[in-house]
Parts: sequence; C-alpha cells; structure tokens
Amino acid sequence: MTLLEAPVTSLAQHRVRVRGVVQGVGFRPWIWRLAHEHGLRGWVRNDAEGVEILLQGEHAAIAAFALRLEHEAPPLARIDTLHWASQAPQAGLHDFAILASAHHGTARTLISHDSAVCPDCLAEIFDPNARRWRYAFSNCTHCGPRYTITRGIPYDRARTSMAAFPMCAACAAEYADPGDRRFHAEPIACPICGPRLGWLDAHGHAQDGTDALQAAVAALRAGAIVAIKGLGGFHLACDARNADAVQRLRQRKQREMKPFALMLANLHSIEPLALLDADERARLQSPERPIALLRKRGRVDALLPGVCDGMAWLGVMLPYTPLHYLLFHEYAGRPAGSTWLDAFDSPALVMTSANPCGEPLVADNAEAVRRLGGIADALLVHDRAIVVRCDDSVLQHAGGQMQFVRRARGYVPRAIRLQADGPVVLAVGAHLKNTLCITRGDEAFISQHIGTLDNAATRAMFDEVAQHLLGLLQVQPVVLAHDLHPDFHSTRYAQTLAARLDVPCIAVQHHHAHIAAVAAEHRHSGPLLGLALDGVGLGTDGGAWGGELLRIDGAHCERIDHLRALALPGGDRAAREPWRMAAAALAAMGHGDTIARRFAGQPQALAVQRWLTSGAAIPGSSSLGRWFDAAAGLLGICAVMDFEAEAAMRLEALALRHGPAQPWHDGFRITRDGLDLLPALQHLHSATDTAEAAARFHATLAAALVAWSLQAAQAHDLGVIALGGGCLLNTVLATMLRAQLAAHGLLVLEAQQVPPNDGGLSLGQAWVARQHPASIH
Repeated sequence: MTLLEAPVTSLAQHRVRVRGVVQGVGFRPWIWRLAHEHGLRGWVRNDAEGVEILLQGEHAAIAAFALRLEHEAPPLARIDTLHWASQAPQAGLHDFAILASAHHGTARTLISHDSAVCPDCLAEIFDPNARRWRYAFSNCTHCGPRYTITRGIPYDRARTSMAAFPMCAACAAEYADPGDRRFHAEPIACPICGPRLGWLDAHGHAQDGTDALQAAVAALRAGAIVAIKGLGGFHLACDARNADAVQRLRQRKQREMKPFALMLANLHSIEPLALLDADERARLQSPERPIALLRKRGRVDALLPGVCDGMAWLGVMLPYTPLHYLLFHEYAGRPAGSTWLDAFDSPALVMTSANPCGEPLVADNAEAVRRLGGIADALLVHDRAIVVRCDDSVLQHAGGQMQFVRRARGYVPRAIRLQADGPVVLAVGAHLKNTLCITRGDEAFISQHIGTLDNAATRAMFDEVAQHLLGLLQVQPVVLAHDLHPDFHSTRYAQTLAARLDVPCIAVQHHHAHIAAVAAEHRHSGPLLGLALDGVGLGTDGGAWGGELLRIDGAHCERIDHLRALALPGGDRAAREPWRMAAAALAAMGHGDTIARRFAGQPQALAVQRWLTSGAAIPGSSSLGRWFDAAAGLLGICAVMDFEAEAAMRLEALALRHGPAQPWHDGFRITRDGLDLLPALQHLHSATDTAEAAARFHATLAAALVAWSLQAAQAHDLGVIALGGGCLLNTVLATMLRAQLAAHGLLVLEAQQVPPNDGGLSLGQAWVARQHPASIH
C-alpha cells in the first residue's frame, strides 16, 4: 500500500527515509520549506544513509507533500529511493525543524559533484551594491564545490576544507535563515570570513597589496603563462591567440603536439571557432561544465596557431567558478550587472591541466610553486584547500549522442546504477587512463580520472583516491579485481590488498572488461556479442590483443575471432612510431624491400627492413589501433607520435575533412586467421589524395567490422552487440558502426556513462568480479 492509498485520518505521522544525492544540495532547507507550506510538523536531518524526515499532520497535507517530494527536488539532488513508514502520532510536535546530523551507522549516501556557479550567485558577484561583489568564492545550496572539498560523510562544514574558515555573523545569519538560498550551505563564505586570492611570482613570493585578478589579466595580456588554482587543481593558462605564449607553454610543459583546451566566456565567442548543435550548447552550459570537443571551423589553426593544429576537434569549456568569471569580468573592464556576459567578445584562454611530465594534477599552493616553477611565470592562488584532485571532464558528440572521453569533475562521484545488489568490489583498472571502481549495493562509483601509472606521483594519487573513496563510501572490499597483466601497479596493489584482507582477487582480461563495462551500465544480463576495438591489452594466450570478437556471458568470456595480427617491429616502440607499423604492412604485402627507401628519414628504417624480410619470428598484435597506425604511416601523416592515438586522430581529421566516401569493396577478407584488413592498406600504399584515402579507409573498416560481426552474431545466435575499447572514440568509425549494425537488426550497446577507453575498464572489472564464482561463493 502506498502513502496515497492509506486511509484518511485526522492526524498522521510518517518517518521517511530518502537515499540518493541528498546532502550538500539544499535538500534539508527545501524539505523545511515544503513542510511549512503544507502546515506539517516534525524534523529533517542528515545521517549516514542520506536524509531522514519525521512528518506529522493531516493526511491530505502529507499526501501533497509526498507528491512534491517526488517531483520537485532541488536541481543538484537525485532521489534514488523513498521509504515511508507510518507510526502513531505523538504529542509535543509544534513546529518543523532542521536537526543536527546523526553521525552513527555506515554511510549509504554520497555527496554531490562540484557544480558551476549558479545565475543567482553570479548576479551578486557582478552587483557593486552586493556584499559579495567580485568575490571569488560565492556559492549556495545550488552551486559550488562539493566533492573536491569533502573529507567525510555526513556532509557538514566540519568535514570539508571550509572548516578552516569560521563564519562571520552575516554568513551565519544566512546559514540559519530558512528563507535564504544559503540556508545550511556548508561552503558559505564572504570577503570577511572566507577564502582569499593571492598573487605569487614564479618563486612563490607573495605580492602583497596587489589586486590578484588585475595582475593575472595584465600578465595574460602580456603573454605570460599563469598557473590558476581552481576546484580540483591548478590550470596553466595563456592567451590562445598569442602563438609565442602557446609555444612557450608547449616547450615548458614538454607537450609538443597534443591539443590544448580553451576557456571562453560565452557561446557567442565560441561560435566563430567551432560548430555547435543544441546538445553541445546544453552540455557546455550544464552545471557539470565539461570540456566539449567541437568540430573546428576552417580558420581556427590560423586564428589559434599551435593550439590544435591538424586536428578535427577543438576542446572548449565555459567558466565554472566565480574566479573564472571574474577573470573575464576583468578583461571586460568590470561592468556592473551580468548582461555583459552574453555579448562580450571573450579572449580565448588556453586552460590546460597543470600536471607536468604526465604527473597528477597540482592541487596545493606549495606544491604548485615547487612543481610549476619552471613552467608558470606567476601563480593566481587561494587559501581554500583542495581535498580531492579532480581534472576536467571531457566529452564529445558522436553521431547523435554525447560520449565521455574523460570522466572526472562534475560527474564524480555520481553513481552508476547496476542491475542487482552484490558484494563490495574494489576494481583497480589498468595502467593507462586509470580509474577505480567501488560497488556498494546496486551502485557502482567510478573515481575521477587518475592517469597513467608510470611514475611515483601518479601511483601515490592512485593510493590516495582509493583510500578517500573507500572512506566516503564507508565500505571495505570483499573482492578485488584487476587487469590480467601481472606487471601493472594496479595489479600488484590489488593482489597486496587482497592478501592483507584475505579476500578473493580476480584477474579480468582487458577486452572482457571493456565489453563488461558497457553491459554493466546498460544493466544487461545474459549472453551478448562484444566487439572490442582497442590499442592493446594482454590476452589469455599471452599475446597483444586489441581487435576482438568476444562472446560474453557474465564472468565467462570466449574469444570468437580477432583481427589478423600485424608484426610489431620493435615491440612497444612500434606502438609509438606508426612508420614501423606501415613497414610491417609493407612487408606483409610483399613490398618489404621498399621500406628503407619509403622511410628514409627514419634512422632505423634499413634495420627494420632487414628484420621484417629476414623471416625472423616477430611478435604481432591483433590491435585495431595498430592498423590505424599502419594506415597513417602509409599515408605519411604521422611517422612518430607525440601523444597516444595521435596517428588515428589525424587520420580521422582527414576523413572528416573529406566527408562521406564509399568503401573499397575488395578492402577486406574474413579468413581462418581472422578479419584481414591488408587489402585496404594495399589501396593506401599507392594513394595520392590522402583525405579521400582516409575517408575510404574508415568506410571500408566499418563495412568490414559490420560484416564480420553479423557473421559471428548469426553463428552464435546473438542479437545484442556491445561496442567497447578506445578506438570507439573515433567518431567517424563509431557513427558508421552504430547505424549499420542497427540497420541489420542488432541491438547496439555503447558506453554512455563512462568512456569506452581504459577510463571505463574498472567498471567492467567490477561487473565481472561480482559474477565470478569466487565472489558468489
């Protein structure tokens, strides 16, 4: 029986349990207002499980309250479950109050993600008569920092980095006023009692008496590189239209070619640089404020030299903190009001993560001086501690849907609902683009992007994130899951922790995990066909896999077929130097004697030619990523990569520039040795129009993968196919696969809540581990 079906009595009392994202989002003051509007008595409080409410009043009033509770929650709140328990009315309840949090019990709730500053707070910041005029830390229950300042649950000020800033009388009055939008806003602050900005030179010396915002904008205008402290860490910023500043940033950060992301003040300023559809506009302006990868307009490389040369995409984000908005306000000459924001011709600022040499994001002021001293000319800092490092999220629009490239700020620690309850699993991801996943009940919590675990600093962050997330969730794993590769730091971490806790430790094959991640977020049960298209992952046979057809059924994975293997001359080096993969393709075509001449600019070309034509056994890989590299190498568009997947990205950019093209109908073969794409590379070998060749290669690849998948689906009687792996970030390929597979009657599942690349692996590992016999028994 539901509440609305209960018998009508003159007086009723109910205890309500609310679970979900209901702390730090204005939920209790909203409940307080609802209760008063309906003449109800009782109380509301936070506790370890979420929010607890006691309601007493007329049944009709409680029923009306219940309806609004389900349909009118605050913008940042998410109600997952509501449980109503009727009990006998009691004397002595004369009002409705917000009680202090109850701290007992195991946490079953979680705080909200960090959210962009709301319009109401912006209006105050730009109002010269408001007490928070030009204040860089304004927030309320509808916006501001949450996850990155929080040390523990329940979410109270004492458990955040705002504990260091006692409220002044004015802030305390707002905090205690149920009619104020800052009622119980834990990060509440003002210029009198809250955090403050500071301006440091490159050596960390404070420039006292300097207007930090004014100094920062003057430095950026003069071509300086400025380190700016944000929500989850520092950015490195410079004027994107200043080619010299951009080049100096590349040299200092040792980032020769990888594209930079930009921040602009408004959509009006983005439109001359990139194409925008309605979904992209909405995503850019959402409270999560991700970086969106947008299709570049033709003149961008000339307008912004060195920012993203040769790429199809421009990474752009809008301001999301008061500090960001105040920088643009300073550029605009400090106009009163906020109407200037929509029409202002914004400067384009490079806003790239401050993580030198592949290390984690810099978060602490002293750390910034130490690690960024050789990169930044000055630092714009503040004295509010960042508890949790959290990089910007990155999304792209792929054939009608938004897709994560990197999932972090704004989306973490948002839970992914699973199909069923299960044991607590800690899954530790792999080596590249590492994330962690912890399951609790029927939810999976994916950590923010951690990075590549190849240096001590990133490994320390890995440990830090694991302990923080376990602490927030207040759980201890009863199962550990990791990649099959024995030498990964994540694998050793899982094995060590499992031994200490005396719990099972389950190895999950890399591409099984890719497909399992997609199945997990779609709550799929039963067998399915998995098409895993990736760079590389250790296979169960010890080989380098990456282009696989898998039959997945929970913890069981069968490798049905794979791409024809290409030799890897130089092993891991071949994955960084596409000319080597092109050389392997030439040798496989029977043109091995042309390698040294074709790649005369490479010092090792003759040695590679001799090796490939000698008949010596060379390890190979079924990776689709290596076929992309071979194609880029044959077309001469990328001989040596400066960053991961550069060759494939440049190939995609050429295909997009050309537009749709017809496949080569003789461009592939399905053989006993797997799907052979060598015929397509034969066409590239003699191509003269690189853009047309790139477009036709993509079309041929899609046709080949579709034919191959349909054959396997029919042979194994499977009607559902899941697409996973880093190559699915190629929007040209992903869009064609989705449309063509669906047109042939298959139900196509794709990554939507996590990236298809290694950033989603931990979710797949956790999903497999939960269904493994070691977990069940």
